Amino acid sequence: MTALEVLSRGTVIPAHPLALDADRRLDERRQRALTRYYLASGAGGVAVAVHTTQFEIREPRVGLLKPVLELAAETVRAEADRPFVKVAGACGYTAQAVAEAELAASLGYDAVLLSPAVPGADEKGLLDRARAVGEVLPVIGFYLQEAVGGRYLSPSFWSEFADLPATAAVKIAPFDRYRTADVIRAVGAADRASEVALYTGNDDDIIGDLLTPYETAGGRRWFAGGLLGQWAVWTRSAATLLEDVRAARTGDHEALLRCLTRRPELTDANQAVFDVRGAFRGCIAGVHEVLRRQGLLAGTWCLDPDETLSPGQAEELTRVAAAYPWLTDDAFVKEHLDDWLR
Repeated sequence: MTALEVLSRGTVIPAHPLALDADRRLDERRQRALTRYYLASGAGGVAVAVHTTQFEIREPRVGLLKPVLELAAETVRAEADRPFVKVAGACGYTAQAVAEAELAASLGYDAVLLSPAVPGADEKGLLDRARAVGEVLPVIGFYLQEAVGGRYLSPSFWSEFADLPATAAVKIAPFDRYRTADVIRAVGAADRASEVALYTGNDDDIIGDLLTPYETAGGRRWFAGGLLGQWAVWTRSAATLLEDVRAARTGDHEALLRCLTRRPELTDANQAVFDVRGAFRGCIAGVHEVLRRQGLLAGTWCLDPDETLSPGQAEELTRVAAAYPWLTDDAFVKEHLDDWLR
């Protein structure tokens, strides 16, 4: 099985955080440790240079885009004992996105996740950009919620996007049931529907997405897996959860009951990690805080000094970790942490 076949079948893909030291410089040791954690946890890939990695890595004064992409690729290449999907985020207008895709291709990445946050670009412009990037690497579309920079994209856009020859998957993350259904039906009606995997990015209802079949013009469709910031933490449990979902889909009643019970619990945990009460201001810091408590990160530092935990967010993280012991993987991390930090 190739990495792209893993992507097509469906898997757990964490959005890879950025490990910094107290001076807000790249902590290479802990950056590698995070990648090792995702490998050991049973994830099927990682997405690097995406929102959770912090878009500021692209700024000339920071200059971390290539080093961060390179560290993850080197670690996977050296230590993965199975096909493992390496997804690189790409931003900006066509020239920038193509250049970032070319960098990712030179480092051995398998696909590009295209940020839809392109000021002033219409749907035709976004399709043209995807077509150009697709000449370099397979592309993954991204429907992003408006609260963090996304925009409405029509069903016809998603049908056309799915029919681009290089489209491998679509990450659906509008945090909106109506728009989620729109994309699934649109992709399902496309000529290439069977060649395009659906990934949930709706961190607010991960289990609901994974358990739900959708009837489309091209037949029944399921989400294949998730490409999620939430899965950057407690990743071992995320891999176990996806196995339970697959069992539930095939008629395992006990697995279905577990999934239904855990559906609101995971959503509750996500509101703490992503700082929903604080309008998502502390979403990256929330991811960092979970990893800090486990010892994978040394602190919650972000490139932007103002990007910190919101008031009360730490207490919420403590509450959900205690309330849902099935969700955390602290014992697993503790057992392997020294090896990952080597």
